[in-house]
Amino acid sequence: MTAQSSDSAKPVLGARHAFDGIRAQIRDLHTENIAALAMRARELGGVIPLWYGEGDMVTPAFIREAAKQALDEGMTFYIPNMRGYGPLNEALSDYQSRLHGRPIPIERTTVAPSGMQALYMALEMLVDVGTNVVYVAPQWPNIHNAIHLIGGEPRPHFLDFDTDFRLDLDKLFARCDARTRAIFLSTPSNPTGWTATREEMQALLDFSRRTGIWIISDEVYGRLYFDGPVAPSILQIAEDNDRVISINSFSKAWAMTGWRIGWLTHPSGVADQLAAMTQYINSGTPGMVQAAALAAIRDGEPLIEEIRGKVKAGLDLAYDKLPQIPGMILPEKPRGGMYAFFALEGEADARAACARILEKARVGLAPGYLFGDSSRAFLRMCVFRDIEQVRTALDRMVDAMK
Repeated sequence: MTAQSSDSAKPVLGARHAFDGIRAQIRDLHTENIAALAMRARELGGVIPLWYGEGDMVTPAFIREAAKQALDEGMTFYIPNMRGYGPLNEALSDYQSRLHGRPIPIERTTVAPSGMQALYMALEMLVDVGTNVVYVAPQWPNIHNAIHLIGGEPRPHFLDFDTDFRLDLDKLFARCDARTRAIFLSTPSNPTGWTATREEMQALLDFSRRTGIWIISDEVYGRLYFDGPVAPSILQIAEDNDRVISINSFSKAWAMTGWRIGWLTHPSGVADQLAAMTQYINSGTPGMVQAAALAAIRDGEPLIEEIRGKVKAGLDLAYDKLPQIPGMILPEKPRGGMYAFFALEGEADARAACARILEKARVGLAPGYLFGDSSRAFLRMCVFRDIEQVRTALDRMVDAMK
């Protein structure tokens, strides 16, 4: 081989190469995002970004100070208990027992580095190649792709829509078969704001008890609920021996998206397995982050009320302004969550509408295709922002689309 041919055989730095032997689920995997819109937003300048599922509130000082104190006290070592820092697990047990009106002992809680990690662990524990998970859609794309990543079949069940999103339980149960390991739902939902009723939760639990199919309930937005202190939860009715897992996170209700900490509430009978999975997946959540979460749980009720109020004010304003846009299709106002989810007459795919709104109004919205085929016509707007910024964004949209 000549020197020239040898050099030509060297890989080009920075180039992408296809490799053999990568699992099909990984080879086909790609990030679902709004990269093209975000790049255009940088070019335009002055864009109000309402496309991400994240507020604009910096984590409050009392939570940040707890992490700083933990660092100053040398909390930089492994947490020996793979299911979490003892005081945090105790606080989570007390918090959930108080919130849901029934005992939820410490053995039923496992801390994870993010709600997404908690969700992935639940799926990894239950799903085999060749099995499926039926999930309620529209749904944030992480759910479909996490099921796919593990090797299961993601099987969506779409909410019915007329003037609002509604769950047909008979149709949902008919999507299940002998290979179904779990039903997954988010309540309140991202992106629709649809919230399961207590009666729907009871029907899901009864179905699980009859069939052995697990219920995984993503309740990350449970405290951002406008008809009470917490949305109806599967934890309010499930017993310790039920096949039920609730997923939660500090990200939304405590303004801690960047901290990456969440938890699972599960039957005590799977606590040891989840601890072992934690050891082999990530060896636990950093101690100083758990210390911050402990402060959030102990002292964060006023913060939750503030965030809930901010979200509701933004949603109320959106529902006041959006009907001024011609052709607006606006579902009934959500009972929870932090999004307005709407469509425009004649727009079968909202990507064009998002691009038009970005160009004309300098407002960034998320296109509905990200959340599944049933919501391609919809646009998602995050209203967890400074109220005057939300007002400016809405005024721009109304002016640009008259």
